[in-house]
Amino acid sequence: MSNTIQITKATGEKESFQSEKLTESLKRAGANEKLIADIVAEVENWLTEGVSTKKIYAKAFTLLRKKRRSFAARYSLKNALMDLGPTGYPFEHFVGQIFAIQGFDTKVGQLVQGQCVQHEVDVVASQNHTQYLVECKFYNTQDKHANVQVPLYIRSRVNDIEAKRKQLPEFNGYTFYGWIVTNTRFTTDAMDFGKCSGLHLVSWDYPKGHSLKDMIDKYRMFPITTLTELNKREKQQLMDKGVVLCRQVVSNPKVLEDIGIKKPKITKVLDEANDLCTEK
Repeated sequence: MSNTIQITKATGEKESFQSEKLTESLKRAGANEKLIADIVAEVENWLTEGVSTKKIYAKAFTLLRKKRRSFAARYSLKNALMDLGPTGYPFEHFVGQIFAIQGFDTKVGQLVQGQCVQHEVDVVASQNHTQYLVECKFYNTQDKHANVQVPLYIRSRVNDIEAKRKQLPEFNGYTFYGWIVTNTRFTTDAMDFGKCSGLHLVSWDYPKGHSLKDMIDKYRMFPITTLTELNKREKQQLMDKGVVLCRQVVSNPKVLEDIGIKKPKITKVLDEANDLCTEK
């Protein structure tokens, strides 16, 4: 019966509720088969005609949180990336950390001289005579996608920087690659141009197997905005200090004391963060 109920997407469009989509999202969050079945059944019984996908998400999130907070944290990953805003600065540090954990020497917010003009590059990641010049495109809403103008612009910037650096002795033997990482998605034209021009494009779910959500899960790079034990103000205070990952909190719990969190709550925050940073 639930499959005949029409729900409302964030765009305002209507579509039939599909329990399979909810099942897959719960599975990615780490929930076992019994918990998934229980939550899907409860959501289906709760559904009403025209209910928004946002309310369905909130309902499932609440049910997951009652069972295990780290499940809810994983389930809320897409929204947690949005919470790295409203500026793109924390997202740049987040992307830098993803490259750093793979062994790259990373620098965030660098002014780089090109052949023609100077450029501000969000992340410069270097390893074994390979250098990635990374542009981070952060959007505050999930319906905002990076269009073809973004890779067109970045391709020209990378070309200008590469032309200059190939003249410098310290970059002798280096290979340069342009990257664009976004927390939402790319339009089809943007992806086509990226492939054709040799840019590496990474979005929430692209490319398959190496998307942002894939890398977060593979390297356990969960942003602090996933933590359900922290309120919005506490998360912002941590981001203001450059702390953007749960693993940073785990390795340096003192940052929680520094923003005024008391010991009983620190224990709960660390339990949740450790759970996220540990292999499922």
